[in-house]
Amino acid sequence: MDFPPIREELRGIEPYGAPQLDVPVQLNVNENPYGPSEECVADIARAAADAAASLNRYPDRELVALRTELAAYLSRDVPAAPVSPAQVWAANGSNEVMLQLLQAFGGPGRTAVSFAPTYSMYPEYARDTSTTWVVGHRAEDFTLDPEHARTVVADHRPSVVLLPSPNNPTGTALSPEAVTVLCEAVGESGIVVVDEAYGEFRRSGTPSALELLPAHRNLVVTRTMSKAFAAAGLRLGYLAADPAICDAIRVVRLPYHLSAVTQAAALAALRHAPELLGKVDELRAQRDKTVGWLRAQGLQVADSDANFCLFGTFGDRHAVWEGLLDRGVLIRETGPDGWLRVSIGTAEEMGAFEDALVEVMEEMA
Repeated sequence: MDFPPIREELRGIEPYGAPQLDVPVQLNVNENPYGPSEECVADIARAAADAAASLNRYPDRELVALRTELAAYLSRDVPAAPVSPAQVWAANGSNEVMLQLLQAFGGPGRTAVSFAPTYSMYPEYARDTSTTWVVGHRAEDFTLDPEHARTVVADHRPSVVLLPSPNNPTGTALSPEAVTVLCEAVGESGIVVVDEAYGEFRRSGTPSALELLPAHRNLVVTRTMSKAFAAAGLRLGYLAADPAICDAIRVVRLPYHLSAVTQAAALAALRHAPELLGKVDELRAQRDKTVGWLRAQGLQVADSDANFCLFGTFGDRHAVWEGLLDRGVLIRETGPDGWLRVSIGTAEEMGAFEDALVEVMEEMA
């Protein structure tokens, strides 16, 4: 027998991960290119030091202070229906939030559904929890056809539906009507998870699924501090949902899963929310400028409400990716065949990307 005795369905699988390469322009993992200020860094450091003084004790396993502040932050998006701390849960990145949702609501004999192209980690959450994975499809413009979505749900009766909005890798936002159709189609035999990891980058007038929480007990909206908050290294994700869903997750979470240092650092970062989110408008403007520039080069670009653009199409996208890398620009080879994804960086980084792409395209012409 081959060693180690890993589960058969995991044998030979490479672990998930984007390339981590030391190049001048890194635009491949949708990070915020603007780091925190010295004042924010100092506040986080003081909070971590205070937490370190009591590391002999376990952290608050119910995350009361953090859930309270996250609820207050989310409520700014929905002042007419504020989010309560009982509706919030947090974990080590939205990846762990998603895994906990699949642990609680997926599992053997249950099905999870999404609509491709979609986030590449979703099938891994399903695999890791022995949940059957089913994928529907999106339209050519990457929008979701509500009638197709309703048919997929009727055919497979999923216990979990995973919907990134804005979608990764396309950047496409879901309409409230599509979310409502799925919540009604799934009913209370399942949950609909709208993954708003890039929610703060959505264009003006694009609503958040948070607005629909009062109408649908089976709706879950997830967020992260990794993107707009410029805190990818913090690893803090969270969700808003009916309190009963949060209670169900508490059954499967590991004891004391969120460290005292992480909770303290996240609370400090939230105190600096206006500053950390201060570059969002600038990144939105740079995104729209990049979309326009790419289209002017004769390329297709998906409409984006995120901090990245999916563009193409190329007969040999890997050659384009390598050509950019040779010029010191790292982007992501992901999405449907022929497409590439570029994160939105500083104006200087995007200028370097544009110059490199022009060179590569001329070389391949």
